[in-house]
Amino acid sequence: MPITSKYSNKKVEQIIDDMFDVLEKHDASAELALMIVGNIATNIINADVPSSQRKAIAEKFAQALQSSIKED
Repeated sequence: MPITSKYSNKKVEQIIDDMFDVLEKHDASAELALMIVGNIATNIINADVPSSQRKAIAEKFAQALQSSIKED
């Protein structure tokens, strides 16, 4: 069953485009971009998720990331 989001695709795509623009502006390599995105995810989890749920959210995030990776 597909996952439905409460956020519009347009809004999500615009934010992604904005983030890519910032990374491109700073000429960030893939390694640096991934480090930054990982730090952002960590900061969001630590700041906005109750401590009792942080580990579970991080595990779900990691699983979602792994399942979305394309294998050529």
